[in-house]
Amino acid sequence: MRVCIVAEGCYPFVVGGVSSWVHSLIQLFPETEFVILAIAANRSQRGKYAYELPKNVSAVYELYLDDVDWSGSKKLHRKRLKKEQYQALRSLILDQDIEWDVLFDLFQKENVSLNALLMGEDFLNAVRDCYNLKYSQIVFSDFLWTMRSIYLPLFLTMQTEIPRADLYHCVATGYAGVLGAMAKHFYGSRLLISEHGIYTREREEELIKAKWVEGIYKNIWIDQFRKMSKLAYNEGTLITSLFEHARELQIELGCPIEKTMVTPNGIRVENLQNIPGKTEEDEGKINIGAVLRVTPIKDVKTMIQAFGFAKEKDDRLKLWIMGPWEEDREYAEECFQLVSDMEIPDVVFTGRINIRDYLGRMDVTILTSISEGQPLTILESYAAHKPVIATDVGNCYGLIYGESDDFGAAGIVTHIMNIEEIAQAMLDMAANEKMRLEMGETGYRRVMEKYRVEYMQKTYWEIYRDFAEQMGLEWKEESVKLPDKEK
Repeated sequence: MRVCIVAEGCYPFVVGGVSSWVHSLIQLFPETEFVILAIAANRSQRGKYAYELPKNVSAVYELYLDDVDWSGSKKLHRKRLKKEQYQALRSLILDQDIEWDVLFDLFQKENVSLNALLMGEDFLNAVRDCYNLKYSQIVFSDFLWTMRSIYLPLFLTMQTEIPRADLYHCVATGYAGVLGAMAKHFYGSRLLISEHGIYTREREEELIKAKWVEGIYKNIWIDQFRKMSKLAYNEGTLITSLFEHARELQIELGCPIEKTMVTPNGIRVENLQNIPGKTEEDEGKINIGAVLRVTPIKDVKTMIQAFGFAKEKDDRLKLWIMGPWEEDREYAEECFQLVSDMEIPDVVFTGRINIRDYLGRMDVTILTSISEGQPLTILESYAAHKPVIATDVGNCYGLIYGESDDFGAAGIVTHIMNIEEIAQAMLDMAANEKMRLEMGETGYRRVMEKYRVEYMQKTYWEIYRDFAEQMGLEWKEESVKLPDKEK
């Protein structure tokens, strides 16, 4: 069976939780051929992989959402759409019973110029209808150019040549889901969607905070992402999520309940056994470790400010921010500057690391994200017997306080962007070594009970096998033997 992983904004270009999950999944099934269809922002990322591709990856195809040069000033050959095509375009823009199959055929089978379409009369008329129905209170010219910006990456996506595969496994909805639905339309393949965060909600959170888009235009962008997610939910054969609340959100956003399934993350616990502990450098210090990408969604600035206040009250504290900062250099520079401006000592930015080299030195780990799914970094901390401070996003509350066990708390949960609360959590952890050790052991029990990689492998072994059987294909992977659970 040939599996095409469709990934947006992550593997193999960017280090992170979703990328690590994809890399691990491919390695779990060495007898299966994988191809990667990777969606990136622009060509500056071309061929710059953050991971060494496993041997069973036969090819990588790349789509760049900014990879188009268009301008309204060019003289264009404007070809009018057929009636059926225009109605499909209009249904898309008005979000009325969207005829996706007609649109897929239009962009794949016709030699459509994106310049000509976006600057042409058909697009103008459809946008004007949408404007008159919903948005007549705003300036039309601004609205028109916004709609061109919104639809450009979607149209580019629908023009993309898709590699053939038996199963398309999308690790998000969004543009990845559009590609998966289009592949199903043309090839009759099966479509599996595995959401780590809920794509629509994550885009909403980003847009609400964004400075480049204002007012009602935020809602227009959000509606666009909802359309794409709804397409993926409708066309997907199976839709997985990492935890129960995420599954409920998928259903709330229009996913048919019978398609949903919870498949928790899993990590190789043995990789974090017998790791190096504290060194002479750590003597007298309480090390707080943050394993993350230095990006706005991780809200590193709040973490730094909270640490600054906590450090004033307990000089033993030392903050280790461990992970790459190149993804958003401007934000990273702002974080570096914040440390300098606040004159906070004992803040270390390590860059990308091997987690085994550092995690054993930590007394506690921390995550102050404004959005998460089911963070692998929390599970890794538990595997190393470390307690966690985390904001109440995604599945963090469930991971720390437990969902299906009575083991107790494995850390402290705070509200997002609450500097005082996060600082107090740091101080509470620093002040009570016995509590830290007990919470670390609780986390270890929890990860051993539910979040080992063998459990994830067993789940996806069964999912992939079932898809292979449905399509009459051979499934070569050996069955998975689950480890005995610790008493």
